[in-house]
Amino acid sequence: MHTQSATRCGALRPTISHHAPALLPSRGRLPSPPVILFDGVCNLCNGAVNWIMERDRKAHFRFASLQSDAAREMLATVNGGNPLPDSIVLIDEAGVHTQSDAALRIAAKLKWPWSWLSALRIVPRVLRDAMYNVVARHRYRWFGQSDTCRVPAPHERHRFL
Repeated sequence: MHTQSATRCGALRPTISHHAPALLPSRGRLPSPPVILFDGVCNLCNGAVNWIMERDRKAHFRFASLQSDAAREMLATVNGGNPLPDSIVLIDEAGVHTQSDAALRIAAKLKWPWSWLSALRIVPRVLRDAMYNVVARHRYRWFGQSDTCRVPAPHERHRFL
């Protein structure tokens, strides 16, 4: 069970822990390590972040709420301000990935048996994204939403921007 506190999304002041490498890329450069951007008020998205962290024992990924200044700055840097879906975004060495591509690329970096999910990339993206979009469109109704953004517990802070 994760201990977490929350704050209003607009009040979030992202900080980069001294334990984490500099994660905000310079103009046009991609971050290292990979960063997962998620909807900070979405219960499904927060559950997914918890699930990923539990299975990413080597702390391969970093995280930021899409509502945070850090996420906005990163997206402006690597995506030129182009609009993105309001659900999951993965920014890694290969670029900016959204929807089912983001989910499957994340799965590929997790340990067995979860890494095998990346084999679903053989399914045409239009079909994968159609299924993804059904869940994304109904996520608040089906899983609920919070009035506040997730704030990481002290032992998780080094993984969040």
